[in-house]
Amino acid sequence: MPLWLWLVDSLLLVVVLVVVLLALVVVRRRSIERRAGAFELTISRRDTGAAGWSIGTAVYHDDHLEWYRTFSLAWRPSIVLPRRGVEITGRRHPDTAEAHVLAPGSIVVDLVSSERHLRLSLTPPALTGLLSWLESSPPGRGINTVL
Repeated sequence: MPLWLWLVDSLLLVVVLVVVLLALVVVRRRSIERRAGAFELTISRRDTGAAGWSIGTAVYHDDHLEWYRTFSLAWRPSIVLPRRGVEITGRRHPDTAEAHVLAPGSIVVDLVSSERHLRLSLTPPALTGLLSWLESSPPGRGINTVL
């Protein structure tokens, strides 16, 4: 077989693999977005600057929040935030550098949990939902009471 046919076959194989991977990413993303309590959430693990923001989808559960990267094949969440011990330390509009990276109209929230410090970028309705979820812990959970 001539060399050019090997090249064409190899190129075709690469194209098929890329299409299959893209299809898997789309199927994964759609299945996560269809879960109850799912919303779009952009997260940064860095303290400042426009670098480090990752687009994803978060899903509410009773006692934790799961965050999945948008462009990934992993079916497990990249970040799991427990409902207990999460504190919002501030909120602001994106600065000039972040405004080019984040969605228009988003709000940046500084969040501290027992394990890490994160910055979240949410739409105003998603922020309202997050605050409600954090404040409405089921009885006997999430809020320590002193007798």
